[in-house]
Amino acid sequence: MTSKATTVEQYIAELPNDRRESMIKLRNVILKNIPNGFQEEMSYGMIGYVVPHNLYPKGYHCNTKLPLPYMNIASQKGSINIYNIMIYADTDLYQWFVTEYEKVCKSKLDMGKSCIRFKKTDDIPYDLIGALSAKVTVAAWIEKYELMYLRK
Repeated sequence: MTSKATTVEQYIAELPNDRRESMIKLRNVILKNIPNGFQEEMSYGMIGYVVPHNLYPKGYHCNTKLPLPYMNIASQKGSINIYNIMIYADTDLYQWFVTEYEKVCKSKLDMGKSCIRFKKTDDIPYDLIGALSAKVTVAAWIEKYELMYLRK
């Protein structure tokens, strides 16, 4: 369920009341922790954190007119989701996240390749998401991205 909102503020305003507070809190923790250089914008119908063209002119290999995506957050039909591509790309980061999640959360981790789903807003580990957001710099993401997609 993607949004047609053109701004982050519009996206948040359109959220159901039971999700709005959690999404605002999630957004704020990411903005507080994500390294300099990432830019917040609407991306793929979700709130996205991207490497802008002024830092990475090549853009996204699937559509070079788009900035390089890194992380998204979304309120979907049955859950609030966090998409972090680096978790999929870096097994050490993935293992760190899984280990830390088990230390701080009682609920079972519901995770796909790069998607972390929270069916209950009370289960969102905001501090852990903040720590995850802080783990990867723009330079480190570009390096990993190019190794994965451009140097095959």
